[in-house]
Amino acid sequence: MAQESTSHQELGGVPARAVDRRTFLAASAGIAGIGMAGCLGNGAEGDEIAIISSDAGFDDNAFNDMALSGLQNAQEEYDFEINQIEETDTTAFGDVQVEAAETEPDLIVMVGFQHTSPLEDNAPEYPDQNWMLINDPLDEPNVASFTWANHEMSYLAGVLAGTMTTHELEHDGNENDPENAHVGFVGGEDGSLINAFEESYIAGAEWVNEEVEVSTGYIGNFSDTSVANDIATSQYQDGADIVYHAAAAAGAGAIEAAQQQGRFAIGVDADQSRTLPEFQDVIIGSAVKFIDEGTEEAAQATYEDEFDSIADEHNLLGLAEEAVDAVIGQAFEGALPEEVDQNIDEATQAIIDGDIEVPCEADGC
Repeated sequence: MAQESTSHQELGGVPARAVDRRTFLAASAGIAGIGMAGCLGNGAEGDEIAIISSDAGFDDNAFNDMALSGLQNAQEEYDFEINQIEETDTTAFGDVQVEAAETEPDLIVMVGFQHTSPLEDNAPEYPDQNWMLINDPLDEPNVASFTWANHEMSYLAGVLAGTMTTHELEHDGNENDPENAHVGFVGGEDGSLINAFEESYIAGAEWVNEEVEVSTGYIGNFSDTSVANDIATSQYQDGADIVYHAAAAAGAGAIEAAQQQGRFAIGVDADQSRTLPEFQDVIIGSAVKFIDEGTEEAAQATYEDEFDSIADEHNLLGLAEEAVDAVIGQAFEGALPEEVDQNIDEATQAIIDGDIEVPCEADGC
């Protein structure tokens, strides 16, 4: 069930200062249209990595597809098979983990924090099995936990939105209202992890403009594009120029609402102007995390007998490691005011230097 949108109007921003343009890292673009099940590749018998999706499933053009893409990149060098397991029922995650472990793959990659609770039981039960957990830490000697700094990249998304809401922008019949500083946020599940996206986004927007109004709403899941569309549509009709989503596959509904309402959107996880090219006319940018590089690293460590170097610790990857970023949408490259680059660059460096304290943590509030 969708939750009612609310507005946040907390004050207390920091004025932006101009700095040199930092080169944005390119997000992975070739992850759309990936198959949904079965084994991929032609690896040697016995060499296999299993990947279990989050409840958003594969073909989400974001989180799950990027994790899979990294394994496919590693597959070119290490010649293993990929057992792609899609499971959208979180209550079944424990059983699916066990079923995967019983086949004794070299590594099991689990996409999403919802895998954490069942893995707390399953990792000790299968001590010889290597596991990779994405987006949550777990202290077990056979688990490599990787978390990307969702809060840092969301802060930059807020800087982008907060800057552009007061700049005139017209593109392919879409336009904002620069007279009103108003942006929006659509989240998937209302919990600690996605709250970190929300709160950091709000803080980034307020860093640019302390008077900005931020409307927020939650879908209740990561798959219902219709509810996401309804929430975003309401925010646009209430005056929001730009909406940022943290809703995995459901977020396509929020981006579609931008197109329907003649407004703009900010994507998440991947450069969604490339993974959702049908919406590139409204996606001014995306908050990206290079999950593909993390899964590729885990596969490499597995086959180089170096898994112990990444296991039993929390691999936290953020702006300082160039593992997250904010990228401009491909249709808007060179079309946005210089202030966008200046503000994002300054905020990035200030976060790295500790001069900006981003709300929450990478794995939640």
